[in-house]
Amino acid sequence: MTEFLRLDDVSFNYHSKQGETKALENVTLTVKEHEFFGIVGPSGSGKTTILSLIAGILSPNGGKITLLGKPVKEETGITGYMLQKDHLFEWRTIEQNVMLGLELKRDVTKESKDRVLNLLEKYGLIDFKDKYPGELSGGMRQRVALIRTLALSPKLLLLDEPFSALDYVTRLSVCNDVYRIIKNEKITTILISHDISEAISLCDRIAMLTERPAKVKKIFDVEIEGDSPLKKRESSSFSTMFEKVWKELGVQI
Repeated sequence: MTEFLRLDDVSFNYHSKQGETKALENVTLTVKEHEFFGIVGPSGSGKTTILSLIAGILSPNGGKITLLGKPVKEETGITGYMLQKDHLFEWRTIEQNVMLGLELKRDVTKESKDRVLNLLEKYGLIDFKDKYPGELSGGMRQRVALIRTLALSPKLLLLDEPFSALDYVTRLSVCNDVYRIIKNEKITTILISHDISEAISLCDRIAMLTERPAKVKKIFDVEIEGDSPLKKRESSSFSTMFEKVWKELGVQI
């Protein structure tokens, strides 16, 4: 796989009336094209800050971030961001919710609408296109939120703990659905999570951050048999991988 995203010695400081807080210090990592890449670390270690920098919402105080070989700020419109909550509008139908991003970009065409309908059909939501979010389960709402992001044809998808609001059983099922959709669409993805098992079951590689100011402590290659998160959790090597990651995180805790 070719290099898709690169962070070189990235540092970031937050400023407030109380003073300066150093969040990141010399963070260096690469993400390969079509890779599912995870970031884990102690609470407050700057995981969401890294996503905000990659998305261009924040600018680093030091170092550089390149996407497809160009400064990340120059590659606008190719990054999708999925948050912890689905943020669906309750007064809009599922189809209207999925079309929202295209409406904001003023890119509603027959082709883009057909793409949305194809995505809804492909991932089992076409029968619900005229329903409202309140009529859907939490897991289905997350699928809708993901398809709303995919409707914009992103090349990079940022996932900020997108399953944390779901109960455990639903979370396992939705992880499976989201993994299948992302792999089918061949989108480079970065996930941040507090859940080690979740990160291991979804990701190809995982970066472990230190406490703030965060650096990359270690990067794990996840090599577990199984073509889905649920199948990986059943693998005999899953617990071994968990212990390895937990040991690195546990030392910091």
